[in-house]
Amino acid sequence: MEKRHKVLFQQLEDYRQETLKAINGLTDEDANIIPEGFSNNILWNLGHIYLDQYLWIAHLTKETIPIPPGFNEWFSFGTKPADWDTPPPNLEVLVTLLQEQPQKIQAAYKDRLEEEFPATESGMHTIAQVLVRTIYHEGAHLASLNTIRRFLGK
Repeated sequence: MEKRHKVLFQQLEDYRQETLKAINGLTDEDANIIPEGFSNNILWNLGHIYLDQYLWIAHLTKETIPIPPGFNEWFSFGTKPADWDTPPPNLEVLVTLLQEQPQKIQAAYKDRLEEEFPATESGMHTIAQVLVRTIYHEGAHLASLNTIRRFLGK
């Protein structure tokens, strides 16, 4: 594997660890609180990070990715906990999925990072480009997690 691909996968892992570190010590109750002025909670942000990464890969490759049932309804862009009809996974389940995701992505795509696909509407045409975008996206949601955590006084 090329050095830059190793760096990309290391960044994927490192940023994920930062996300998980940001929620260390929180309870399910904490993760479900929606502070005044917010439309989402920590749990939604975590599920959205997980789902977004897979949705962008699937959008690019047009391949089916096994996403847990309900995740699109709970965590897609534009969703919010106030609209949930069924209970989402708990914090422990999301943490486990998030911990496993970087390794699963690496195992599935390590030899395909530069494979060319028809460009997305934002011009991405390789899995490597999608992963850079999703790492950036995760950072934006990490900022939201940290802000909500401060509002919770944690």
